[in-house]
Amino acid sequence: MASVQIRSIGWVVVGLIALTAVALISPLSFAGWVAGAACLIVSTLVVSVALTRSGARRFGPANTVTATRSMLIAVATAVTVTSFTQQVPALLLVALVAPALALDAVDGWVARRTGSESAVGARFDMEADAFLLLVLSAYDARIIGGWILAIGLMRYAFVAAGWVFPFLRAPLPFRYWRKVVAAACGVALLLVASGLLPSPVDVLIGGIVLGLLVESFGRDVIWLIRVNSSRRSLVYSP
Repeated sequence: MASVQIRSIGWVVVGLIALTAVALISPLSFAGWVAGAACLIVSTLVVSVALTRSGARRFGPANTVTATRSMLIAVATAVTVTSFTQQVPALLLVALVAPALALDAVDGWVARRTGSESAVGARFDMEADAFLLLVLSAYDARIIGGWILAIGLMRYAFVAAGWVFPFLRAPLPFRYWRKVVAAACGVALLLVASGLLPSPVDVLIGGIVLGLLVESFGRDVIWLIRVNSSRRSLVYSP
């Protein structure tokens, strides 16, 4: 148990060092510092508690990869929040997010190769993906409009809906398409953030991946509705 906590503290320290290094390249606003540090500390604390409760004795190689992604996302959060009040180099955000997206294809592979797959690790990976999309869509909102925030907020809207309609919290069958859509959204949002493409192309790309995300979530919602209806029919059948 102590190993998990020590590794967690280590990641917070490394993350704070990374924030300092980025601030030396491009000064961060006070809000940026707070947002980055809070993201780093909260995400690490939540994962540490979850691993401890699950009985894990070590952090594990796959979680180490995901923690690296989470650290990069925390620093990207600081840069994004700073961009709301002052200029930041788009290349800096790209340099932080590109490896975070690339590592998304690594943690699952490492988990399978090392036999360290776990429910906590899978949830950690999923939440890191969701938060990265939120950060990127917040950055891109100033470029192509607030509608792009729908990409980053959709996961959280789905979770919120689950508190109102409990059947939406039921386990979903694995679909690789979800990972494909999440990766496509991340790459598309990063392309928009880079400023390399003309505005009409940015809008087109954003609209396409938003449509893919709506389809993916819509398919899950329809499946959950059908399963819930089947269960209710069994319960109330004479």
